[in-house]
Amino acid sequence: MRLSLRLAWWQRLILLGTTLPPLFVALANAWVLISTCGRVFSQPASVPANAVGLVLGTAKRLPTGGLNPYFQNRMQAAADLYHAGKIKHLILSGSNQTLAYDEPTEMRQSLRSLGVPDAAMTADYAGRRTLDSVVRARDIFGQTRFTVISDKFHVYRALFLCDQYGIAAVAYGAPDLPWLVSARTRLREYGARCKAVLDVYLLGTQPRFRGAPIALPLASDSTTITPAAQK
Repeated sequence: MRLSLRLAWWQRLILLGTTLPPLFVALANAWVLISTCGRVFSQPASVPANAVGLVLGTAKRLPTGGLNPYFQNRMQAAADLYHAGKIKHLILSGSNQTLAYDEPTEMRQSLRSLGVPDAAMTADYAGRRTLDSVVRARDIFGQTRFTVISDKFHVYRALFLCDQYGIAAVAYGAPDLPWLVSARTRLREYGARCKAVLDVYLLGTQPRFRGAPIALPLASDSTTITPAAQK
């Protein structure tokens, strides 16, 4: 009898161990997607106008040396929104962890080639991950309302983080690449959404770098965008 009971408990533990992780993945992803899907837009004309756009960085080139289509799509999306008059200023948030790897500078160069003036762009060199980019946009650049710009599958997580940090945000999602090309990246995103939930509600993760406040100059004049101006 004791042996059978012991086996029953082990069976329960095994069942919990094999059931809870997939259940958490499913629930976390459902939470992120359902809570944000109404604020993700795919056409520039339908995006609500905001003073500021937060462009989330990625590497310009693939490990093979070729151009990264995710980078190209994000830059084109940011330029499209700017030229459509949906945003006035872009925060280019990415990593520059080494002298040879500088996402914000490459973003600026690419957007400049797409007709976005330098005066309409501000680089954030400490956006090493989505959480850092979102929190720094609020704490360093003083923004509590903006448009997130990234790949469509990515912006749901960014909006979820904005919600948790009291930021009123919408998102413009660049077109997703075909599944045959992007399957690995999209599958990783399921895990990243789970990590975002844990970061906020369990781990208390904070941006790696802080810094002094930075005011954003409007491209059209010499005024600045401040939290008070956006209320």
